[in-house]
Amino acid sequence: MTTDRFAGTNNYIATEELTLAVNAALTLERPLLIKGEPGTGKTQLAIEVAKSLDAPLIEWHIKSTTKAHQGLYEYDAVSRLRDSQFGDERVHDIANYIVKGKVWEAFSSEKRAVLLIDEIDKADIEFPNDLLQELDRMEFFVYETQQLVRAKHRPLIIITSNNEKELPDAFLRRCFFHYIQFPDIETMEQIVDVHFHDIKKELLAEALGLFFEVRNVTGLKKKPSTSELLDWIKLLLAEELSAETLSSTDDNTVLPKMHGALLKNEQDVHLFERLAFMNRRKQNS
Repeated sequence: MTTDRFAGTNNYIATEELTLAVNAALTLERPLLIKGEPGTGKTQLAIEVAKSLDAPLIEWHIKSTTKAHQGLYEYDAVSRLRDSQFGDERVHDIANYIVKGKVWEAFSSEKRAVLLIDEIDKADIEFPNDLLQELDRMEFFVYETQQLVRAKHRPLIIITSNNEKELPDAFLRRCFFHYIQFPDIETMEQIVDVHFHDIKKELLAEALGLFFEVRNVTGLKKKPSTSELLDWIKLLLAEELSAETLSSTDDNTVLPKMHGALLKNEQDVHLFERLAFMNRRKQNS
């Protein structure tokens, strides 16, 4: 059933603030800019919103080399030149060499689409400004074919950012902004329950305790994220580890079991080992 409101899904735990942000963007008909730590479900949000609204999802994943015009369209001059060398009749119509971008796809959708512009901060600093007019007016001009493309239905645009670089003020003014706070332990319990409904309460409590203990270590280069917690718990369950095994420590082991799912570089592993060793010496002195 199509709806104009987002209320979360069975597969995605949305806080009240996040739900309000999505619905505010729908009401205002403005792009929703989502920031937050990597792994906090920003991309997944767009997927779940599309499901909730029964809307097509169009994903545009941004790279450092991505240019704004690629989201509108590209003219494939190379293919046209190659076809002309082989006498292909297609060369007489330049429209055959216009490749629609993700924004064009969203504009031409027969029903309102959800357009995900993922990790916009990876692109050049001018990238957001280069899309301002098109996203404001919901139209753009194709110069090669002298065609004006207008949105059949205004898409819900969800833009994610990992805060790698600042976005221009002019762009920010046109967005509704929400920062996804890292989940507290109660919310994290709900998230884990969605993915691992049959996990034993004792194992979940021990795992979450260790997870937040690792996250709270001062000086970590990369704190483990929600997605990494889920990977770690999947490994714990696959190995059939108990809460007692997870909590047990000895002189040879200071790192959590399967710590490679949580700590992703050697500096953080060494830091955790040093702090655990110093803490153990304090306890023994």
